[in-house]
Amino acid sequence: MSAPSLQTIRKAVQLALDEDLDHGDVTTSALFPRSIQARAAIVAHQPITVAGVAVAREVFLAVDPSLRIVTTINDGVTVKPGAEVIVVRGDVRSLLMAERVAVNFLQRLSGIATLTAKFCAAVRKTATAILDTRKTTPGLRALEKWAVHLGGGRNHRFSLGDGVLIKDNHLAVLRSTGIDVAGACRLARAGAPHGLRIEVEAKNLQEVKEALAGKADIILLDNMSAALVRQAVALIKKRALVEVSGGITLQTVADMAQAGVDFISVGALTHSAPAADLSLDLTGYRGGRGRSR
Repeated sequence: MSAPSLQTIRKAVQLALDEDLDHGDVTTSALFPRSIQARAAIVAHQPITVAGVAVAREVFLAVDPSLRIVTTINDGVTVKPGAEVIVVRGDVRSLLMAERVAVNFLQRLSGIATLTAKFCAAVRKTATAILDTRKTTPGLRALEKWAVHLGGGRNHRFSLGDGVLIKDNHLAVLRSTGIDVAGACRLARAGAPHGLRIEVEAKNLQEVKEALAGKADIILLDNMSAALVRQAVALIKKRALVEVSGGITLQTVADMAQAGVDFISVGALTHSAPAADLSLDLTGYRGGRGRSR
């Protein structure tokens, strides 16, 4: 996945700044009627895979285009505690107004990238790829899926128009009309745009057989034990790609990968990633409107 467009980043940044600065910063305005020059550094306090520097940069510049971005760590780089992820110089009032939004983006996106990197490390000795899902923060999908990519994961569907995925609710409705998993696959292949792969969810071995009969391209084994996944993989015999999903954790992901699956999708990458521990430190204060050292 390529980095989100500058337009996408700026749209997300503007929405966040509108939330935080819609009525200005009354504290900063009251305390600092005149410019004081300062150096701001957003510092990591744990080992992290960095994601969101490009977004934080836009936050600072949107608040005050005169702020000077001094140094940055590249997105996707893993850093140790104490690393300065981005350094900015300029009017302390602008730095303070940008602080929370910039740090929020970096904490959220670096948290996703860091968790993704841990899942990828757990399956590194296998051929299995770690995928994300559509369980993303509304409005931030492009940024969060980018963070997954930076952490070494791969992106599943970005939207409902990107691929056919026949899930349990689809199947439940179809069964009420007498259509099984195989029939669902046939319907999807006949009705979906040409060239899209057909993926279908299977909860047991009978549904796996039906998916094979329907010539599914990908069979999603949902909430199965590792032992049952092995049986399903043996049954499929490479006639379809195999994905597993449902309650996957860092403790279980290696067992699932060793069962011989192609993909493991992990909703937790985006819906439950803990925020990375970062903060903004201000130093080098200098009164007046002179250039900071």
